[in-house]
Amino acid sequence: MTGRAVAGKLTADVTVRRPAFTLDVSLEIEAGEVVAVLGPNGAGKSTLLGALAGLLRPDAGRIELEGRLLTDTDAGVAVPAHRRRVGLLAQQALLFPHLSVAANVAFGPRCAGAGRAAAAETARHWLEAVDAGELAGRRPAQLSGGQAQRVALARALAGDPRLLLLDEPLSALDVDVAPAMRSLLRRVLRGDGPGPARTVVLVTHHLLDAVVLADRVVVLSDGRVVEDGPARDVLTRPRSPFAARIAGLNLVTGTVCAGGLRTPDGTVVSGMSESAAEEGAPAVAVFPPSAVSVFRGRPEGSPRNVFAVTLASMEQHAEVVRMRAAAPPGGAAWLDTLAADVTPAAVADLAAEPGAPLWFAVKANEVGIHPAVR
Repeated sequence: MTGRAVAGKLTADVTVRRPAFTLDVSLEIEAGEVVAVLGPNGAGKSTLLGALAGLLRPDAGRIELEGRLLTDTDAGVAVPAHRRRVGLLAQQALLFPHLSVAANVAFGPRCAGAGRAAAAETARHWLEAVDAGELAGRRPAQLSGGQAQRVALARALAGDPRLLLLDEPLSALDVDVAPAMRSLLRRVLRGDGPGPARTVVLVTHHLLDAVVLADRVVVLSDGRVVEDGPARDVLTRPRSPFAARIAGLNLVTGTVCAGGLRTPDGTVVSGMSESAAEEGAPAVAVFPPSAVSVFRGRPEGSPRNVFAVTLASMEQHAEVVRMRAAAPPGGAAWLDTLAADVTPAAVADLAAEPGAPLWFAVKANEVGIHPAVR
């Protein structure tokens, strides 16, 4: 990020209590950094965005943006949403239906005190920046979903936010529209277009959004951070079940033992450790479905990890078939998480139907052993 104008270092320590749920998250995001927040439904992602945006007040915590205190529950500080200089782009564009596109984008600067001419110029600037200048005179009802989301992005940026919050911004778009919007977001957020690189918190369920847009990935589970690191590291060496699932990888939890990992039921999964770890320390074994071979009978030959499973289901994934496992009678529950990618020809050779007993095998050099999040 050297040599670029950037906006908005964020520090946040937030606790929000609900009857059946507590969000307890600490984050530090550097100026110009894009952080993707992933997690299953109910993990606390939207609650976190609401606290950062000022739409809900945490039960305890402190939020600071560029050295400016936005929330401090101990001191009674709660800057209202419209004075935070925090922009929000949600799944739905939520444009004002009675205003033109240009007036929608000019609304933020006008509320901030800009004159009519200055606000109109700001609106023109950002509509051009998101390739929507020709839409200025239209009403929201005349826009496609992709066009409306471009206008909503321009409106979010027109207020010159020091922090931009993106809440599933591509999920409502058609699959043929989303790639163009994703490319636009990357250009705008990285500062390749007009304006500085943006400090961004991106909530998404889509792996591609995190890979293309984010510097860092934070994974939430049950209201807490369970993973935090560079996007590539988290998505290629996941340490939580959700991150493994979204990355399409097999993940087995356990503790470090000689030569690999020991599961709670005593099974040893042999693998390659990324670093020296004390025996008994929490760890995960990670390997791709493509590394798993499938057999009707127990395989012989070179040393491998071999697991007896029941075939749960089969799904077509591009040119391969994903075979999902289930634990056989009396088997360990972790076997339910395993998957293998095989060719259609291999499926035909196996002649297996759901419910059939099979063997999954993976070589030790295909298995990575990583320290687990405590």
